[in-house]
Amino acid sequence: MQQSVDRILTTHVGSLPRPVQLLALLEGRDQQEVEKDAVFEERVSDAVRAIVRRQVEAGIDVVNDGEMSKVTYATYVTERLTGFDGESREPVRQPAEAVDFPEYYQTLMGSLGTLKRPVCTGPIAWRGDACVRRDIDNLQRAVAVDSPAEAFMTAASPGIVCDYLANDYYSTEEAYLYAVADAMRCEYRAIVDAGVVLQLDAPDLTAAFRPDIRAAAELRVDAINHALQGLPENRVRLHLCWGNSEAPHTRDIPLGSIFDIVVKARAQAISFEAANPRHAHEWKYFADHTLPEGKVIVPGLLDSTTNFVEHPELVAERLVRYAELVGRENVIAGTDCGFSTWARAQPLVHPTVTWAKFKALSEGARLASDRLWAPAERRTNRELRVNPA
Repeated sequence: MQQSVDRILTTHVGSLPRPVQLLALLEGRDQQEVEKDAVFEERVSDAVRAIVRRQVEAGIDVVNDGEMSKVTYATYVTERLTGFDGESREPVRQPAEAVDFPEYYQTLMGSLGTLKRPVCTGPIAWRGDACVRRDIDNLQRAVAVDSPAEAFMTAASPGIVCDYLANDYYSTEEAYLYAVADAMRCEYRAIVDAGVVLQLDAPDLTAAFRPDIRAAAELRVDAINHALQGLPENRVRLHLCWGNSEAPHTRDIPLGSIFDIVVKARAQAISFEAANPRHAHEWKYFADHTLPEGKVIVPGLLDSTTNFVEHPELVAERLVRYAELVGRENVIAGTDCGFSTWARAQPLVHPTVTWAKFKALSEGARLASDRLWAPAERRTNRELRVNPA
């Protein structure tokens, strides 16, 4: 995975606005339904080519496929794993603060629409070779044309799959978790073996509804490491967040309460929310705690739930603050979360605003780089990156 050698690199978390033609297939259906549609693969391929170009044009260095083939970042696995055939049911994962703001959450859930979540009713095994190969091929073809600095692909962590898809088969939560980890290992390895950076989406690590959050995080990080065994750490990044919603977030746990556990994951980079108003102050954690050797942080500098476009100067200010604490080479500019977590016609952030935010991120990273590297130093480092000793 590339680091910020002579300038701050830019990336994002994963999901991006889908084109109208693709939304018509995705919205209101589950992954197994959309995969059977005859025009699905053609529309996905076209959408990936277009979305990679938009990212490069907006100044994003490390790009992805925008999750064009996925109904959601977690439930897409039902087409890639056996065992999920039960009737749709609400997941275990529920916002802890819903009890404090029941009227608000009733409105929020209604605005998200109905998301189908098949239940685990049998043994889990991998069957997704064709699906992951299609996604890799689509991304690699698009990257070959537009030549970004690097490409990444998202995949659901074992824990978030278990949180979103209820279990009626395995006798314990741990058994369910490790069954998913064993199966998802195939997807993780396929992505890394293809030369693409793997991003594991693990918002389950911050789930405040659990009675013992640290013990739950330890178990889930252990399952992640079990699934990643044998894969190079410098080809993996991990994303955690507190729920991609414009909500009160009053019961969110602090970043510092689990970060020491999160960095045990076999992932070089850790992506986390830093623009969210409930967490924007948490840069101070790194003033008192040393980032482990070899780790990289990807703080979110754009709020993925509002249509405010952050000023580049604010982006630069936030970047410099982190760089001064953990080292400029250990910071990559990111976003709080995805901009189309659920495929739907009315995302929280309008697609046109998403691209304006990305341009602000790119401009802010340039401003920060100008302040963190002297001009001559930047030239020297660029030459070293192209012609390493």
